[in-house]
Amino acid sequence: MRKLTFLLLFSFLFSSFSIAQKQKITLEEIWGGAFITKRMDVLRSMKNGTQYTVLNRNRTTNSSSIDKYNYKTLEKVETIVSSNQEIPPFTSYEFSDDESKLILATEVEPIFRRSRLGVYYVYNIESKNLIKISERKIQEPELSSDGSKLAYVLENNLYVLDLVSKNTQQVTDDGSYGTIINGITDWVYEEEFSFVQAFEWNSDGSKIAFLRFDETNVPHFSMDVYGTNLYPFQHEFKYPKAGEENAKVSLHLYDVVSQTISDVNVEGAYYIPRIKWMNNPNFLSMQTMNRHQNHLILHEVNAQDNSVKTLIEEKDGAYVDIHDNLTFLEDDSFIWTSEKDGFNHLYLYDQDGNLMNQITKGPWEVTNYYGYDQNEDRIYYQSVENGSINRDVYSISSSGGDKKHLSTKEGTNSAAFSADYTYFINTYNSASIPSEYTLHKASNGKKVKDIKNNAALLTKLASYELVSKEFSTININGNDLNMWMMKPADFDETKQYPLLMFQYSGPGSQQVANRWMGANDYWHQLLVSEGYIVVCVDGRGTGLKGSDFKKVTYLNLVKYETEDQIAAAKKLSELPYIDEDRTGIWGWSFGGHMSTNCILKGNDVFETAIAVAPVTSWRFYDTIYTERFMRTPQENPDGYDNESPFNYPELLKGNYLLVHGSGDDNVHVQNSMRMIEALIQENKAFDWAVYPDKNHGIYGGNTRLHLYTKMTKFIREKL
Repeated sequence: MRKLTFLLLFSFLFSSFSIAQKQKITLEEIWGGAFITKRMDVLRSMKNGTQYTVLNRNRTTNSSSIDKYNYKTLEKVETIVSSNQEIPPFTSYEFSDDESKLILATEVEPIFRRSRLGVYYVYNIESKNLIKISERKIQEPELSSDGSKLAYVLENNLYVLDLVSKNTQQVTDDGSYGTIINGITDWVYEEEFSFVQAFEWNSDGSKIAFLRFDETNVPHFSMDVYGTNLYPFQHEFKYPKAGEENAKVSLHLYDVVSQTISDVNVEGAYYIPRIKWMNNPNFLSMQTMNRHQNHLILHEVNAQDNSVKTLIEEKDGAYVDIHDNLTFLEDDSFIWTSEKDGFNHLYLYDQDGNLMNQITKGPWEVTNYYGYDQNEDRIYYQSVENGSINRDVYSISSSGGDKKHLSTKEGTNSAAFSADYTYFINTYNSASIPSEYTLHKASNGKKVKDIKNNAALLTKLASYELVSKEFSTININGNDLNMWMMKPADFDETKQYPLLMFQYSGPGSQQVANRWMGANDYWHQLLVSEGYIVVCVDGRGTGLKGSDFKKVTYLNLVKYETEDQIAAAKKLSELPYIDEDRTGIWGWSFGGHMSTNCILKGNDVFETAIAVAPVTSWRFYDTIYTERFMRTPQENPDGYDNESPFNYPELLKGNYLLVHGSGDDNVHVQNSMRMIEALIQENKAFDWAVYPDKNHGIYGGNTRLHLYTKMTKFIREKL
């Protein structure tokens, strides 16, 4: 066999992890929390810029407190509020703009991925007065800028509570389940546009902008919930599948003084994925998109007469991504990110939408925007300028000059800045170092002090048989694809090893990254300790290598991604130490679709595949996600059907394990049931498991342990 030559970027070595007398990781340890990484508590910077707050929870005593700390010393200054006989234990909090009041969340229960119901209180920090917002569970309470009023949603209607008079005003009255939603997003907006609260106060508290969803004609979806009672019941909600009708979305303005609602009419606004008030209380920004999601318009709405004008437009041959990187400066000029030059970069526009300049440039991507310090004219951001598998923190002036590299270690760096941009807390990790938290000066990146690290975890792991990830690139179909490989600790290149490939492969995603281990990495370590080689390749369509690389899969999701995984497996099998007759692949969700396609279309390459919660037809998935990459099934039937694995079950020759949760509201179990039926009708042998009432994450109690025990056994037997 011909040996494959790799461009070795770097190989992190766990220097203390020698082979002799090392214990092996167990599934019980992974899913029992034995290797959990210590994290920083979620902190919120106070407006003075020198202090921050942290929610401290004691699950043993079922108590909670919000404590204030100094950035410079990291010492606690005071406890702002703590649970007691009058104040129930709270699980989250939110300040009013003037930091005089807090919203405290209690008895919170999830609805979908991001949406929650809860019992909420308003706590006055000075008077220590506590107000219960409603006796019933509500959604998304938010204080006005002066803290005198609060808006929230109850049963699809918007309400305003006057905290002075204690009077509650019902703003809308047409909300009802399955038809009209006011101020809260529907399922598909929540899942794909990543927000729930669909209302916002302006800067002086005189108006509320809100979205209204009419989902009357959205197709109805139901799934059985088996539970523990004598009879199952059906969970029902509106879910628009690709090509079907979406909710009709409209924008409205509520005048708090006159208690009147006015409509904002925008022609061609099929989607309204973002609204955001400007600093001037009379002006609102609104983003709209067409159904194909390749034409985005940022509008300015004049709240005095509801007139609308266009600020900027983004057009793309494929699609335009939605983001939250819109910042209005004091005069309502604004900072924005765009891929219009082929890579995601920062741009500065004046208040009329005229481009002032492109702030960042280069064949690399801005991956996070942290904010703008107007006093110092500094923009803070994260990028992959130091290699697409790394993340670093930078600052730059709005003119695009005087760029400063604020992070110092190669790996994954992210930052949380104080309100006045005096300090930032840097979170750092890499493939060999678990998370470290350090305090830095924002002006130059100089470290002030260490906060927290995971040295104890590294010490613990020193007694285990662990190996490093070897990062490299592999040339596939004319592209240098990022890859990592994990080999057994006693690796002998004269021997042959079975190969297991792992991937996700979804648009803009990344699995090959210089970051610390997650649960799947520990599982891969377990498999490697048993003599497997595990490899991950980020193929075409994945992120952080420019727009063309990401969008090449447009209209043909999974086609090129599958071709890349098959070709990579073939090339890896040319290595003398890979047994070409024992090649497996696994993935979850999009990755499950991929692993299914690979064992069918690559049946001469892959002998084994595991698919967890896979899409098996994009016709079954939601409008916003699917049509962004595929257009509608009516427009692109071949794109939908040519890569749908239940259309070619006869190609299965190897070992296939299919897993799904019956309560998956995202990728419905229908996907697996159709795949199962197709395989049955072809009389194909395969293994499968359904986890009752489990959602897309398939967790709860011993569920994950059971799932990974099953997958491990399958790999041991079949690979």
